[in-house]
Amino acid sequence: MKRLISFLLAPLFFLLPGCGAQEAEEQFFSMDTVMSIHAYGSGAAEAAAAARREVEALDSQLSRTKADSLISQLNAHAGDGTDVALDTDTARLLAFSKSISQLLPGDFDITIAPVMDAWGFTGENRHVPDSETLSAAMALVGSEGLSVDEAAGTARLERAGMAVDLGAVAKGYAAAKAEEALREAGITSALLDLGRNITAIGPKTDGTAWRVGVADPENDSQYLCILSLEDQTASTSGGYERYFEENGVRYHHIIDPETGYPADSGLKSVTVISADHLLADALSTALFVAGPEEALEFWRSRDDFELVLCTGENQLLVTEGLEAGFTFTGEELGYDCQIIRR
Repeated sequence: MKRLISFLLAPLFFLLPGCGAQEAEEQFFSMDTVMSIHAYGSGAAEAAAAARREVEALDSQLSRTKADSLISQLNAHAGDGTDVALDTDTARLLAFSKSISQLLPGDFDITIAPVMDAWGFTGENRHVPDSETLSAAMALVGSEGLSVDEAAGTARLERAGMAVDLGAVAKGYAAAKAEEALREAGITSALLDLGRNITAIGPKTDGTAWRVGVADPENDSQYLCILSLEDQTASTSGGYERYFEENGVRYHHIIDPETGYPADSGLKSVTVISADHLLADALSTALFVAGPEEALEFWRSRDDFELVLCTGENQLLVTEGLEAGFTFTGEELGYDCQIIRR
């Protein structure tokens, strides 16, 4: 039996606007997921529409399943020596992705695309690849084979058959661009749900923080905790989001670049909270692959993000920067909670 299921980090409470407040919502499908933009204030409808256009434009540029996208052009020229011309957004994303690969080697690599294809995660025919197919795909993985000149706005893939997939960073960048459009329109209170990336812009119009729930990986209608967010993104990655089952075994879509198999790190999900949308998106994937010990070690080395780690042993590990605005709700679901100190 094979089946694919998608679950999202879910906002628990939406703003009930105050007297006279203008409210607008855009709901749409982009980047292979359902998205929504809630904006409040004067000109909210126009601002939300502008933010949606930013997201959809990025999808057209960054999707490797759209034949005319810049990423598809880059992949099509793999190995032929062509420096493919890019726009500013795409060049920045490629350079950023390489930097994450260098920070967390073996845990994050956007050149994983051939392996994703081998597993069928790019299309609908999801299956466990045979060893020969997987070995051939793994030989094409390695960010050292991706050359990016951000200043010149070009990139090159060194070996034929290589390909990049920006799924681990695209939604984070889209959140940044959508927020930019909203703020340029004068919006200071909004909530973006771009798949598993929730971005809180400002406080709610009543001055309180947004409240966002982190879903139980075993049951997405239940929540393990509630976070208070303001001018932050919360990005969640987990093995429960997209998967198939074959011969009674579940295989999820987050592939370990070192093994070519779905990551088996002892984590059910990782939520990264940061003011940096792009960082939150990339790290949620990378640290899911890394596992709890490496994830917490990396957190201790930096001061620009916080973590909620859900382990396979039903423990919720929450870093201390979230403590003041954090509510644990997973006890009745069989979870324990521990605040992690530096």
